[in-house]
This record gives sequence, structure tokens and C-alpha cells, in this order.
Amino acid sequence: MQKPQRIQRALALSLAGLMFAASAVHAQTGGQSGQGAAQPAAQGAATATPAAKPAAKLDRADRNALTDMAMSNMAEIATAKLALSKSQHAGIRAFAQRMVDEHTPVLAEVQALAQAKGVELPTELSATHKAKSKMLEALNGDVFDRSYLRHSGRYDHRITHEKLKDNMEKLKDPDIKALAMKMRPIVEQHLLQADELIAKTARSATSTSGTPGNDTTTITGKEPIPMKK
Repeated sequence: MQKPQRIQRALALSLAGLMFAASAVHAQTGGQSGQGAAQPAAQGAATATPAAKPAAKLDRADRNALTDMAMSNMAEIATAKLALSKSQHAGIRAFAQRMVDEHTPVLAEVQALAQAKGVELPTELSATHKAKSKMLEALNGDVFDRSYLRHSGRYDHRITHEKLKDNMEKLKDPDIKALAMKMRPIVEQHLLQADELIAKTARSATSTSGTPGNDTTTITGKEPIPMKK
């Protein structure tokens, strides 16, 4: 009887030793695997892409300049398309097509720059420009041609030209200033062409009716001064 009991006790002790050894091995390997999982996570956190820095806050003059440039280009495109649909005058139609062709890419540049600078631009014309478009829509023939040239061709381009000129002293952002400098000679050429068309159509009216025309000067009563180089 004593011999079987000793055998049972020996088996029990052996089983307990095996269980203890297995527990120790499991604890060691578990700790290593935990450390191995933690290391990639830490490495991933260390190599994560840093958050993009917000764009520097623009000066009010810079924001206003972007808005003004966008609005002037939108207005010129809108009235030019109206002229293409209503005018029968070859010279005016050519002028209107030039407005569409040259103001459209400039508007795209303004919009791209505004997006990069975090400036929200208007998506529709201002109340003033809407009223002007509505007025032009109600006109036809020679009356439309003269009104389009005087209001959109000459007056609006002169206002835009003066704003761009004045902004040169106020703008602080180099990208916005560069775009304004690029747009200014384009507007100046449009203004000069509008004045030439106004003078030409006035001479045509004189030869047709026998009375002198009165649209040979700019909106201020004098020829525009070309931009200094």
C-alpha cells in the first residue's frame, strides 16, 4: 500500500512542476509579444505625418483685393457673353469674345489663389453688377452696343484699373500682389480697346446722321494714361 501511495505523490509533484514551468514560459512569451506589439505602435506614432499648418491670416486689404479681382472678372465675362448674344457689330463682338477669352483664365487664377489662401470668394455677381446686366438685357441694337461699350467696356475696366493701381501700395501678400500686377496690363489693354471702339462708333454715327458724336472721351473726360513700366 505504501508503494502505490508514494508513486501517486511522485506523479502529483511531477504534474505540479510541469504546470508551474508552463505558466512561467507563457508569462515570459506573453510579455515579449506585448512589447513587440507596443514597439510598432510607438514607431507608427513617431512616423505619423504631422498635421498641416493652417494658412497664415491675410491682411484685410489682401482679402478685399482677391474679392474685387474675382468680381470684376465675373462681371466682364457675364456682360461679354450678353454682348455676344445681342450685338450685331463685328468690332463689338470681337471685343466681347476677347473679354471672355482673357478674363476667364484670370478668374481661374484668382479662384485657385483664393482657395490656397483660405479666402471664400463670391459665387454670383453683386447687386450692382446684376442691375447693370439687367439693364443691358433690356436694350437692343445700337443702343445696346453703345451702353455695353460705355458701361462694361470703359467704365468697369477703368474702375478695375484704378483699384489695381491703388492696391499696389496696400497689398502685403506677395502672391496676391503678383497676380494683381499680372492682371493690371490686361485690364489696361481692354480699356484702351474699349475707348477706341467708342470713338470709332461715334465717328460712324457722325457720318451716318451728319451730327457729331459725343462719345470720343473716356468716362472721366480724358484719355487713359498708360501704366508706367
